[in-house]
This record gives sequence, C-alpha cells and structure tokens, in this order.
Amino acid sequence: MSRVLALWCPDWPAVAAAALADLPATHPVAVTSGNRVIACSATARAEGVRRGLRRRESQARCPELYVAMADPERDARLFEPVAAAIDAVAPGVEVLRPGLLVLSARGVSRYFGSEEAAAERLVDQASAAGVESQVGVADQLSTAVIAARRAALVPPGEGAQFLAALPMPELAAEPSLSAPHRGELVDLLRRLGIRTIGAFADLPAVDVASRFGADAVLAHRAARGEPERPPSARTLPPDLEVEQHYDPSIERVDAAAFAGRALASLLHDKLSAAAVACTRLSISASTGNGENLSRTWRCAEPLTPEGTADRVRWQLDGWLTGRSETRPTAGIAVLRLEPVEVVSAGALQLGLWGGVGDEEERARRALVRVQGLLGGESVQVGVLSGGRGPLERITLLPLGDERVATHDPTAPWPGRLPQPSPGSIFVDNPKVWLGDVAGNAVYVTERGVFSSQPGRLKWGSKEWAVQGWAGPWPVDERWWDAASARTAARAQVLLEESRALLMICEGGGWSVEGVYE
Repeated sequence: MSRVLALWCPDWPAVAAAALADLPATHPVAVTSGNRVIACSATARAEGVRRGLRRRESQARCPELYVAMADPERDARLFEPVAAAIDAVAPGVEVLRPGLLVLSARGVSRYFGSEEAAAERLVDQASAAGVESQVGVADQLSTAVIAARRAALVPPGEGAQFLAALPMPELAAEPSLSAPHRGELVDLLRRLGIRTIGAFADLPAVDVASRFGADAVLAHRAARGEPERPPSARTLPPDLEVEQHYDPSIERVDAAAFAGRALASLLHDKLSAAAVACTRLSISASTGNGENLSRTWRCAEPLTPEGTADRVRWQLDGWLTGRSETRPTAGIAVLRLEPVEVVSAGALQLGLWGGVGDEEERARRALVRVQGLLGGESVQVGVLSGGRGPLERITLLPLGDERVATHDPTAPWPGRLPQPSPGSIFVDNPKVWLGDVAGNAVYVTERGVFSSQPGRLKWGSKEWAVQGWAGPWPVDERWWDAASARTAARAQVLLEESRALLMICEGGGWSVEGVYE
C-alpha cells in the first residue's frame, strides 16, 4: 500500500510576511485580503486575532499587530528554499501550495528506517531552513494533510477512524485539495445536522452523489478514507512537454516571468489540441553552468493558462531570488514545462465564448506581443492602491509584473473621496473657472467653505450653468513635511445635461480630476 507524507508549515503567509519585513518570530503578524484576516501568527492568535476578522478589529485586539497584504508571489518565493531543503534529502517533492508539500512516504521511510524517523528528519531539515513544520503520514493525500495539521502518523488502514471524530470544516480547511465552494457544502451539511466527518462518512455514497454533486463525492471518499485520485488520471498523450532555449541566459525575474508566460501559452495550445488539462505540472530549468532545477506543482483543479503562468513565475522568482546558498550560479538557459498528470479537458471550466478562455488568452497574447515590440512599459494595468484622490488610488504596472500597490488600499485613509468614484480620470488635470451667478470667482475659504454659491463653470471655450454641488472636502496631507505638504479642497458639481465633475481647488484655482459617467 502506498503511503503519503505531508509537510505543513503553519501560518505560512504570516511567516513569509514577517520574514520579508525582518520581524522576529514572536512578533504578532496578520495577512489580510479584502480587509479581512486570512492568516495570522500564533502570537497574534494569543492576542485574540482570528481569521475572518476585519483589519480594524484585529488591530484593536492587538495594537502592535503587523499587517501585510496577501501576496502569493511572496509566499511562493520564500517557500522555495524550504522545498529545496526537503527535496535534498527526500526527492519527489510536490508543492500543493506555498507552505504545504507532499511526497511518497515509502522511499523516505525505507531510507531513514521508519516513518517516525523520516518525519523527524524532515522536520529538522525544515528547521535548518529557518521554519517550523509538522509532518503527517496516512494512506491518502487528504488524510495526510489533515494529519500534518495535528503532527500525527496515522497507522495503515486507519484513516477513516482518525477522521471520524474531527469536525466537518476540516474537509474544507485546505484550499489546494478542495473545490472553491467546499465551504458551502460543509455549511449545508452542518445545517442538516452532520457535524463530524464520521457522520458524513456514514451517509450512503449513492445519496451523496445524487443530492450534493461531484465535489461532495470527492469529499465523501476522503471522509471514508477511500483511495482518491491516482497518481495519473489518464495516460499522457505524446509530446505534450514544451521547452525553450535562451541565449543570452535569463538572470532577471521580469525577463523570466515574460518567458514563462510565453511557454505556458505554448503548453496550453498543446493541451487544448489533445483535449486534456493539466493537474500536476513539472517545471524544470537548466542554467548556463549546467545546474538542473526541477519542481512539481500539484493542483486541486485543472490548471488554466493564467494559473500555469502564475506557478511558473512563482517558481522562477524563487529560484532566481532565493537564498544565496540555493540560488543558481548562472542564468537560466533552458526552461521546460511538462504535464505529469492530465484529465479530460471537460473538467476545465470553459471560457465565455467556448474553449478554455480563448478570447482572454488571445487578447493577452496580443498585449504580450505589443510589449515585445515596444518594451515592457508599453502595456500597463491598473491596480487598486491606497489614497484619498481618485488618481492616487490607481497604481499602473507593466503587464505581467507583480501586482503590488504603492499604498495599502485597505488602510483607513481618512478624508478619502466618498463613493461613487469618477468613471474617467485625468492624468493632467485641465484647468477650469468656477464662478457665481454675478460673475465673481468662487474659491474655498480658510474655513473650508465656498466663498459664494457656484453658478457658472467655464472649461476652455464652453460654459455651463451649475445645477448642484457637493462639498467642498478639505485635503490636508503630510502637514508634518514642509517639502511635500498639500492643502487643497475637492468638490463635486452637477452641470447642465446631467454632466457631473469632480474638481479640486489648489493654489487658488480649480481643475478637473474626473468625470462621472
């Protein structure tokens, strides 16, 4: 019987964020997405911080809490040295996600003498790489991952007994092994009175399949400790791998990401032609000095072209910017992508116009070609950023670069422009004149109010009557720094023909920041 060993690094997003910020392991850390905590350190939990809490509530419970934004690239880049350290003593590592990897327990247990000895050796190896970890061993993959969260070695044939007393949310706790809506299934079963994995396992398989759908069948098999998906769901069609040689070799992360996107596109063209989709992907690279690097990524669902490109980018980032002792001594000369496990293409969600996101991928390839002709900065995408004005809340980044905002958009930002935001924003704010019905210029006084009621607005050669307004709202930024201090006021005005503008008064004059559409 094949056995699976899982190595889990608790709270990995928080650990990676703390490492990047050079914080001690005892400092409370939380990682947020959508203004809610998605991961936190043990020290933060001791202070009352929990997953799902709003950021402000978390900071109220723990004032010294360090808050970082979710960043999959950061997590993958910092996890690569850990995966490399484990792979050095136990080849065949598969990364489920940053912070969690699995491998066959058979070979490593034979090499070290027993599963207990192998678990101790791998934990020590991860500790030498600077992280804490826990190991679980079981007959099935999902059982081993759950066991790793409890540092348990489940005896052969006892997976169902181990799981029986655990609460149902354990089946949805690991996103790399379950569908995105697994949590909804768990909530439904809870409302039906099924609160433990054992109670779910006792349900007849036919009833589960007929009432709850395909993902429930997979969860039910996992709950009963039955064999899950085999090492390969079907025989691999020939010639699916793609390989590219680079001269000169690639040494920069941005160039590697660009090359990885192009190779991922070629791979998915071959997969689409063979009517299959990839669920386990091997990424291999050779350097100019003859070094060979390889890592396998395993996914709960078939990879999309975007998902493949993301994993290639994360892996190359980890190799090229990792620790000096694990970093290659030369640039990447050969990059190779090879599907290790495939399923029918029908398992992959089709795009809006049919096919696997064909229109989206075609548009993306066109933009990549533009970058190749005009340079990386020629195609930029907007990322929501933090700020008070509409332009400040947009960070423009080259297509394919890591989408990291200049400022945290989830920060409080007191004085931020109220919703809704303008539909169009001007980079160079055009000057306008705002006056009252008597023809006198309207400005904002030191008390933060209009000097008189707005009545007319001139923009170039055109003039409109002002039918309504809101504001003004004072802007007093960086008052502590004379070199960058800013004092202004924003206002919204409604013109004839239902035209609405966002304007700012600065230095005694008005300019337009945006138009509401």
